[in-house]
Amino acid sequence: MTRKAVYPGTFDPVTYGHLDVIERAAALYDKVFVAVAQSEDKAPLFSVEERLQMIKEAVSRYDNVEVESFEGLVVDYAVSKSSKVVLRGIRMISDFEYEFQMALTNRKLNSDIETVFMMPNEAYSYLSSKLIKEVAALGADVSDFVPENVEKKLKGKMKR
Repeated sequence: MTRKAVYPGTFDPVTYGHLDVIERAAALYDKVFVAVAQSEDKAPLFSVEERLQMIKEAVSRYDNVEVESFEGLVVDYAVSKSSKVVLRGIRMISDFEYEFQMALTNRKLNSDIETVFMMPNEAYSYLSSKLIKEVAALGADVSDFVPENVEKKLKGKMKR
């Protein structure tokens, strides 16, 4: 049986924290689907296509990671990929309450899907896409937080 996991998120933009979780997941599961949410209600800085491209470039070395977008419920997406696992990254205690609420809601929606919480390396535990966008907008060097391809895209967006 193939062990599959879905790692959903907005990834606006993808950070080294996200990539750390993807790397850990790729070592644990036969197939990892990085599912980029449309998330128009969050008014993302990057289009879905831009987010997909940035992530695909960043994870190209993993043969068992597939990146695509999705709409709707993550549990429905997981079912469409024959996955019984949804991965969620937990950085700080402050993430836990929201993630716990989402996990319980997803369990109520589909009890066959399990949520697995993963912690990134502690070096990335404070990173968030929102924080990265804020410091990039103020002209800070974000090369310690995101891959080079993402840094270039951020700089391009911030110049406009």
